[in-house]
Amino acid sequence: MAAEQGQTVRVHYTGTLEDQSEFDNSRTRGEPLEFTIGVRQVIPGFEDAVVGMSPGDTKVVNIPAAEAYGEHSAEMIAEFSRAEIGDDIQLEVGLVLSAQGPDGQALHFSVVSFTDEMVTLDGNHPLAGKDLTFDIELVEIV
Repeated sequence: MAAEQGQTVRVHYTGTLEDQSEFDNSRTRGEPLEFTIGVRQVIPGFEDAVVGMSPGDTKVVNIPAAEAYGEHSAEMIAEFSRAEIGDDIQLEVGLVLSAQGPDGQALHFSVVSFTDEMVTLDGNHPLAGKDLTFDIELVEIV
């Protein structure tokens, strides 16, 4: 039986970057990732790679940035006054700040730089602009 649109599947995977560094691994968390194909709960290239796999199958797939988290966008980088961020937050480069968008979704921003007066935030996903490689194993079709 091969995985197809509308089915819920469980997969183990290891995600690596072009330099072979690992950015995610379901096995280290102990549980396979469960998602429904066609609902876009995972990045499109990952979901598309699982279609047609049968339980026990493994596959290595390279997903270009456009089919993963998109290209890195300069429009997603903005400066804010320190007062807008809040004086109670101890800033450091790489710190991830969260806010709520107009439709209630969670938004995440990484601190790129800061001074006493200004803070530069990046709203791009940390993997935006990066081609990804996934080693995928279809564990089961639920």
